[in-house]
Amino acid sequence: MSAKLDGKVAVVTGAGRGIGRVIARPLADSGAHLVAAARTTEEIDSLVDEIAGAGGKAIAVRTDVTDETSVKDLFCAIDDKYGRVDVLINNAGMGVFSHIVDCSSEDFDRVLAVNAGGTFLCSREALKRMIPQKSGYIINISSVLGVRAYVNQGAYTAAKHGVMGLTKTLALEGQPHGIRVSAILPGGVNTELIGKSRPDLDPSELLEPEDIADAVMYLLGLSDNAAIDQIYIRRRNSSPF
Repeated sequence: MSAKLDGKVAVVTGAGRGIGRVIARPLADSGAHLVAAARTTEEIDSLVDEIAGAGGKAIAVRTDVTDETSVKDLFCAIDDKYGRVDVLINNAGMGVFSHIVDCSSEDFDRVLAVNAGGTFLCSREALKRMIPQKSGYIINISSVLGVRAYVNQGAYTAAKHGVMGLTKTLALEGQPHGIRVSAILPGGVNTELIGKSRPDLDPSELLEPEDIADAVMYLLGLSDNAAIDQIYIRRRNSSPF
């Protein structure tokens, strides 16, 4: 794995906390130049300090994935520092949880803007760099709600279904240029978000962020001839199939 990622430039959105922060560490440990992107400067600065303390290489770029100018500035900063993008992990996400009848238009639009809109904007800018390289890997952190639905999660479900639609199109458009695109669809993960969306779940039965990070590293360790469209990771005690 170190040989495959050594010297590569890997961008992680939503890197300041939760799944994104946990994904960032093994990427840096494997020799990648990590670009940590998130809205909260203090969180990504502390991540960069942690990585540097462990001998890794990382920079923090404050980014609002819902803002087109902010996303363009992120990739321009990467151009100035590294001149290439090899891996993009679209992880930034948020949810508002209520019955559809109680969901405001503002909340619905905000959930779609972060999850689906952010994936679109970041993927578009990454592709502009990856296509001339004839290489790259985009991994979208979706959700079981990309293929299923639950009560109280209409906006989040719509957004994650949108992420899956984008993933499928990105894979088709990237394939002629040697670019691979995959989605990871986790069930309940032990983060702050799950407490809001599924307070009924027993925390001891949840997936851990490290499970998602392991899936990311598995995908990035595949040979160049292998492609996986999606990885669906469910909680062990949830319903199969």
